[in-house]
Amino acid sequence: MTQRILIIGAGFGGMWSALSAMRLLDRHQRLDIGVTLLAPQAELRVRPRFYEADLTTTVAPLGPLFDAVGVQFVQGCATRIDAQNRQVFYRSASGEQSTLAYDRLILASGSQVARPPLAGIDRFAFDVDSLESAQQLEAHLQGLRHRPGSPARNTLVVVGGGFTGIETAMEMPARLRAILGHEVDIRVMVVDMATQLGSVMGEQIAAVIAEASDTLGVTWKLGSPVSRVDEQGVQLDNGERIEASTVVWTVGVKASPLTQQIDGERDAFGRLHVDRHLRVLGQDAIYATGDTAYAAVDELGNHALMTCQHAIALGRSAGNNAAADLLGVQPLPYSQPKYVTCLDLGAWGAVFSEGWERKVVLTGKEAKELKTQINTQWIYPPQATRDIALAAADPLIPVVA
Repeated sequence: MTQRILIIGAGFGGMWSALSAMRLLDRHQRLDIGVTLLAPQAELRVRPRFYEADLTTTVAPLGPLFDAVGVQFVQGCATRIDAQNRQVFYRSASGEQSTLAYDRLILASGSQVARPPLAGIDRFAFDVDSLESAQQLEAHLQGLRHRPGSPARNTLVVVGGGFTGIETAMEMPARLRAILGHEVDIRVMVVDMATQLGSVMGEQIAAVIAEASDTLGVTWKLGSPVSRVDEQGVQLDNGERIEASTVVWTVGVKASPLTQQIDGERDAFGRLHVDRHLRVLGQDAIYATGDTAYAAVDELGNHALMTCQHAIALGRSAGNNAAADLLGVQPLPYSQPKYVTCLDLGAWGAVFSEGWERKVVLTGKEAKELKTQINTQWIYPPQATRDIALAAADPLIPVVA
């Protein structure tokens, strides 16, 4: 009887889990264990690039890759996990309810932007969290050209001064000028409750962000959170109001709601605590990977962040270890001691740092060239050729960016 490794999600963690599991099964020549991946689409949506204007190259098809390595793809959206009976309920593309049984489950359903219960946020705030939301933002920006000129029309507010907020804000002066014209007085503002610009990125990177902000004309409003969003702008907790026709929400992220259906300890982001082999603590047959896993990267107390940098290696480890579990062979502990940061700073360039202390190594044009290479080559799926794809899924390959 064929056993099944079931993976939920086709993001970085899910795709690499599938390839890595197939790699180990292939090495042991086991045809009685299959790998099935359940997701709404057979494509990798390159979420780290959704702050860009051109979204046409941010989707990579996975059908040919799955066919080449023998992964079964099931189109649908997981709705419920029954851990006791080892089955997943899902809604198919046609809306029908179905189930898939599993012997080992890998949860790779990712994360989503955390929208608090603020007045107007769902109606009037955009985000760059998904392909659809990024497309909606671009359509809105294009529509600004048809509105009468005004300070509000020419003002864009990014709420949140973290990684996504910074990259989004730094890209916006060029995007808005391309739409509204170079003679228009563009205003891009980052609203952050922190009291220091870019503080979440560390002192060295913050200094670079400040320089890029000054050059690009991006201003920062610090020390007060947003209390309300409406069609004309945002209201701050301190009573101040900013008139803006465009508000982009980038504050906070939370793990997929599916994590709540699995008994286990979670961190503040909803990620499931896992052991060094990425098995969910307290579960015999469930692994978590990518943004659903709270996983130690080293022996120094550092844990994986909710980034593709960590999701790629987490996926390779989860797939390998779920397959090793069924094969009865030794699993490989997940380890990713090297950590880097490459932050896009729009037309100014970028900044690249190494280590958890984020020591700046490259800035400006050099860092931008590296960022472009990472975003357009390194994080994309491997070639849809069996040997090449399986070799790329080796969990011992170091991920450096």
